Amino acid sequence: MGGQPLFILDEDAQRTHGKDAQSSNISAGKAVSESVRTTLGPRGMDKMLVSDSGDVVITNDGATILSEMDIEHPAAQMIVEVAQTQEDEVGDGTTTASVLAGELLAKAEDLLDDDVHPTTIVEGYHEAAALAQEAIEAEVLDVELDDDTLVEVAESSMTGKGTGDVDAGRLAEVVVEAVRHAKTDNGVLRDNIDVHTQTGASTSATELVEGVIIDDTPVHDNMPTSVEDADIAVLDAELDVKESNVDAQYNVTNVDQLNAALDAEEQELSGYAESVVESGADVVFVTDDIADRVASQLAKAGVLAVESVGSSTAKDIVETTGAKRVGSVEDLDEDALGSAETIGVEKHGDDEVTFVQGGAAAEKVTVFARGSTEHVVDEIERALNDALDVTIAALDAGGVVPGAGATEIAAADHIRDSAAAIEGRKQLAVEAFADAIDVLPRTLAENTGLDAIDALVDLRSRHESEGIAGVISEGQTGVVDDPVDYGILDPAAVKREAVDSATEAATMIVRIDDVISSS
Repeated sequence: MGGQPLFILDEDAQRTHGKDAQSSNISAGKAVSESVRTTLGPRGMDKMLVSDSGDVVITNDGATILSEMDIEHPAAQMIVEVAQTQEDEVGDGTTTASVLAGELLAKAEDLLDDDVHPTTIVEGYHEAAALAQEAIEAEVLDVELDDDTLVEVAESSMTGKGTGDVDAGRLAEVVVEAVRHAKTDNGVLRDNIDVHTQTGASTSATELVEGVIIDDTPVHDNMPTSVEDADIAVLDAELDVKESNVDAQYNVTNVDQLNAALDAEEQELSGYAESVVESGADVVFVTDDIADRVASQLAKAGVLAVESVGSSTAKDIVETTGAKRVGSVEDLDEDALGSAETIGVEKHGDDEVTFVQGGAAAEKVTVFARGSTEHVVDEIERALNDALDVTIAALDAGGVVPGAGATEIAAADHIRDSAAAIEGRKQLAVEAFADAIDVLPRTLAENTGLDAIDALVDLRSRHESEGIAGVISEGQTGVVDDPVDYGILDPAAVKREAVDSATEAATMIVRIDDVISSS
């Protein structure tokens, strides 16, 4: 054994360790963060993302940008996970979390160059994150979360995003109306709010529908396209001739036998139509196929029938109308039917959609979002979903705080004041965390057109003197003022989650000093 090399790893494996590993990981994380930094704030820019197949996405939504990017570096993927976690938990603040994570890594890199141990950095960052949470809690405004306040929250989340030809305030009103409809004693039921997009009109045509909108349309041209006070059936069945599961052959030797077989088939199909009509249903939604002859008989009876309805769509119809989902026409009776004020088929451009409105259960509402092109409606859909999520977060998860970077300035100030009481090199990490938080108001200032350094000085000075200061976009530039006076409010939950997720990702990357990759 003496003198012979001992191979632990495969000869094709690659290993990077020590400062090289730390530098590589931090650089990758910073690069991803920097890619979304210019999208932050009301004056943030959009990114155009083109896939290998030529599909184009235009957005300034951080989570969408990072999910569409083809990122291979494992440390960079951790920043993508930060954005995804932020999106899953509170629905907005993905760019904030990503930018903060990148700046925490940048400050950590400076500390590592000064021979501060990674463990010390991690401990300091976690202590500073706890201080940031204290500051966020102290910034929560003592205001009633009435409709006007929630409109300001929703509008703040959409400002700077693509909202077509309409002011974000108009869409914010629709969002708040939807949230109020879905609010219960146990909180807002997010699953009861859908966003349905449709091209062919301006964004100003966006409206709230008390019910659901489905892409499926009547199966027969002669069926009614509008039904008032509709009795509705939902069937998990195929309204067609049953096929035998046995592989068998039938010998027909004369015309009488053929006619008997055709008569039996006709009776079976007629039976389906008769059962639906006798149940009293005006409208029937079927998750499977409807035979042409059944559809024709239903049309003659004035019944609107829709086939191949998706399972989730059927569930939405049940929740809206109060219908029972049954497995066969034999189970259809008056008790199984739901009801709705109107069922209507409308044509928008080249597409037809079916509206189910005013259902007896009325648990579902749909924001019917309009736009002139697919790119426009896609971005409006993202903006509306973010606005819905932040409005719900404000109601259900701890109130609102001043936006426009004011809460971040307060957090950085609180951390610096508390850092003096922390002993040892950990104090350096705590102060570095405060400096990292400053990147958020500094970036807002840059994207607004202000000088970043001057704006940061003004923000700190005004915060010291008046207790609140943010970067307000005004005209072609910006001003430092009280964001509450401008109605710029953010959910406290978004700030809390951004600090937590960014800190966890940054500290995890900083602790890595060895990267071993197989071939």
